[in-house]
Amino acid sequence: MGTEIERKFLIRDASWRDAAEPGVAYRQGYFAGMERCSVRVRIGAGGARLNIKGATIGIERYEYEYPIPLRDGEELLERCCLTPVVCKTRYRVPHGAHVWEIDVFEGDNAGLVVAEIELGDPDEPFDRPQWLGEEVSDDARYYNVSLVAHPFKDW
Repeated sequence: MGTEIERKFLIRDASWRDAAEPGVAYRQGYFAGMERCSVRVRIGAGGARLNIKGATIGIERYEYEYPIPLRDGEELLERCCLTPVVCKTRYRVPHGAHVWEIDVFEGDNAGLVVAEIELGDPDEPFDRPQWLGEEVSDDARYYNVSLVAHPFKDW
């Protein structure tokens, strides 16, 4: 089974941009009727992927991800996914021994910026950059799947 160990944080300021690699725009949609897991299709950087992730709250969840044809991804986003589709630009920011992923959201979630770090173990230590803010790993509002039904603009 694939396992994702990911911690999410808010951002204090935009100084992370100084070390950021060029961003990649993503569009991702979620399918309805998911109580035990989320199922999404994501399109970005010329490709599409199907992702299944456990619906548990916290930093450790099971996750599976598979490439799918781009045309299939486009059709799934258009025909099968809940709206609004989540749009964001993701930036990779190396810091210490890890690479942070900074998501800058658009559309109904404009103004939300979240930093994520993937770890190999829940207790793995990591350097905290000065731009890192409050941890929100246990707050389901910040999960991308939650941003469809409860977008940031409505908080």
